[in-house]
Amino acid sequence: MLRIIGIDPGSRFTGVGIIDAHKQQIKHIHHETIRCGTGDFPERLGLIFSGINDIIKQYNPHEMAIETVFMAKNAQSAIKLGQARGAAICATYAHSVKVHEYAPKAIKQAVVGKGGAAKTQVQYMVGLLLNLQQKIQEDAADGLAVAICHANNRWTQEHIIAGRTGHWRKL
Repeated sequence: MLRIIGIDPGSRFTGVGIIDAHKQQIKHIHHETIRCGTGDFPERLGLIFSGINDIIKQYNPHEMAIETVFMAKNAQSAIKLGQARGAAICATYAHSVKVHEYAPKAIKQAVVGKGGAAKTQVQYMVGLLLNLQQKIQEDAADGLAVAICHANNRWTQEHIIAGRTGHWRKL
C-alpha cells in the first residue's frame, strides 16, 4: 500500500488530497483546502507550509505529487504560484517524502481523459473514481486528482519496467 499526498498549490487556496494506492485500486483517505486568504503574502506562504506540515504529520504519506507551474497570463501570478509550490515542496521535503511533479494537462488527462477538461469535470470524475458521495471543493478535488494521476503513472511505469526485465505478468 502506497500513501500519496497530492497538492494543487495556490497562493489563496491550496488543495490537498490523500489516497492509498495498491496495484490498480485507489482509496480516499482525506482531502481539504488550505485557505490562505488575501493578506500579507509571506504570511500566506507560512500558512501553506504549516498546513502541509501538519497534514503530513497526521497522515504520513510515502510520496507527494504536485502540479507544475503553468504559463499564466500574468507573470506576477506565475511567480506567486511558484512560491506557493515552493512552500508546499519544502514542507513535504522536511519529512523526507519523495516529490513528483505533473503538468496540469497530464493530470486532467489521467483523471478525465482529456487535457483541456474543466474544473467541474475534474470534480465529478474524482468523486466517481473515489466513490465519494458529497461534492468536493474544487481545489481539494484538484489535489486528489494530482494524487490519482501519480498513482496511475506509478503503476504504469512499474509495469513497463517489469515488461523490459521479462518479469511482467497480467494482474
